[in-house]
Amino acid sequence: MNIDSYISQLLYRYQCVTVPGFGAFLTETQSAQWVESANSFFPPKKMISFNTNLKNNDGLLANHIASSENKSYNYAVNAIEYQVVKWKKALESNEVLVLNNIGTLRLNADSNLVFKPSEQTNYLSSSFGLASFVSPVVKRELFEQKIEAIVERAPITLETEEEEATSSRSYLKYAAIFVLGLGLTGSIGYPLYQNQIATETVLVESAVQKQVETKIQEATFFIKNPMPAVTLSIKEGKLPYHVVAGAFRDQKNAEKIYKKLSNEGFKARLLTVNKHGLYPVVYGSYATLAEAEKAKREIHESKNPEAWVLIEAL
Repeated sequence: MNIDSYISQLLYRYQCVTVPGFGAFLTETQSAQWVESANSFFPPKKMISFNTNLKNNDGLLANHIASSENKSYNYAVNAIEYQVVKWKKALESNEVLVLNNIGTLRLNADSNLVFKPSEQTNYLSSSFGLASFVSPVVKRELFEQKIEAIVERAPITLETEEEEATSSRSYLKYAAIFVLGLGLTGSIGYPLYQNQIATETVLVESAVQKQVETKIQEATFFIKNPMPAVTLSIKEGKLPYHVVAGAFRDQKNAEKIYKKLSNEGFKARLLTVNKHGLYPVVYGSYATLAEAEKAKREIHESKNPEAWVLIEAL
């Protein structure tokens, strides 16, 4: 009788299976492993070892054989003893004893038993169907940075009530009247007029932005007749126009991008968390819209086509 299969069956259910007069096979659960040098992943498993000092008959193997073979207990004990005698003779002849799905046994130079477990069978029933696999190295430096900027940018939602909608329309109406007045007046050069008109328009857009808390599309107006110079004063040190690189939910990611932009020579800033719980990072802040637009165009061409202008006095 070959008792290898009976030992193997018991190893799925018990931590120790003793072969009377020979030794005991022990199991120990090992967690899932990742071998970095080989980029390999291994599921949880039962590691098998062999102890020659545990030889007393505990009845487990004999009862299992008797039940499976529909024989008496004494028959099973005699069958085990006969198999052990054959194993010992094979080992004394310097043969390698192969136990199917369990491992191999041999005698070393000091006549001690050396057991090598089989790697083909996993006796941990909870890992049934799981196999090891190899995964190539993933290089994600630049890719990860771009994904963070896209995923962590909060969706922009508009939750306006009737009063906010009415206020927005009043600002747009004011902008339309303002443009009409510009078409009727003025005698200063066209370049200066264009810059002042753009600045005045941004002030109107900034007020709308505070109501709906979203980015407003910039509008450029072309009018045939120039207008008188309009002087707008901005307090010294105020830089309300910002070219935004991205907004991040994780502050550590925001700090990482801020350091990267600073190292690239930008006068980057990490703004305080906004209402949406995001940390904006900007390439730089500017005193006028024209400066911010110019910087944005340069950044679109060389760095980030997703950059946009934020109008907010800090």
